[in-house]
Amino acid sequence: MTLYQRYLNGETEKVYEEIQKLEQDAFIPQNNIEIEKVLTETFNRAAYNLDIIFNELTKVNYHFKTDFEFNFERPLVKPLTNTEDLLVKLDNAIKPFGYVPTSLKMFYKIVGSCNFGWDYETNEDLIWQCADPIQIVSLDDLVSEITDKYNLEDLKEYYKEDGFVSLNLSADYLHKDNISGGAPYSLQISSRPSIDGQFLNEENNTTFINYLRICFENCGFSRITNKEYNNNYQSFFDNVKPQLKKI
Repeated sequence: MTLYQRYLNGETEKVYEEIQKLEQDAFIPQNNIEIEKVLTETFNRAAYNLDIIFNELTKVNYHFKTDFEFNFERPLVKPLTNTEDLLVKLDNAIKPFGYVPTSLKMFYKIVGSCNFGWDYETNEDLIWQCADPIQIVSLDDLVSEITDKYNLEDLKEYYKEDGFVSLNLSADYLHKDNISGGAPYSLQISSRPSIDGQFLNEENNTTFINYLRICFENCGFSRITNKEYNNNYQSFFDNVKPQLKKI
């Protein structure tokens, strides 16, 4: 079977392990066509899962932010009409430092963005503590940040010091709970074209796609099962988890 057929057959993690091992061979045309089909299926499933989780959270009166100034504050934003133009701007801004992983581009083309953070400004009593709700910044806000001349200067300094730069995609779990926390979760820019990239500053030390997989395994909250906080999540899991698709 092809990679795509195997993915549909349930070998979701195994397929991505093999894609990662291909490295630059993933961009050979015959391989890339197949991989793009896998990515398209993955992010269609991700969009489906986010819709399910959002609807179920609404039913339990989860306090999403409702007073928006920027797209990144909205719980769900479908792909923007100018996504392709914004991705070109992102590529051009990042070009001196490397390449935006294909996975993030596909996320923005198919999913859009999400922010399932609790609105602690209207209700300080979080339903679950330090649960780390999924949050991926909207493309327009990301491009606005990256193309700001002061941020570009910062990127040059980071590149000089660390040899790589990353794109800030999400607050860390402490900031999401209005607690002073650490560095934002960010996607590492690769020195060569890549299908996926490392998702930095997040405790699982994994790739972007696998981070999304972890989030969906936990119904949108990657740390909700942490025993330190005694979160009462089981009834929510029992209702939501059977509805979600494996990525």
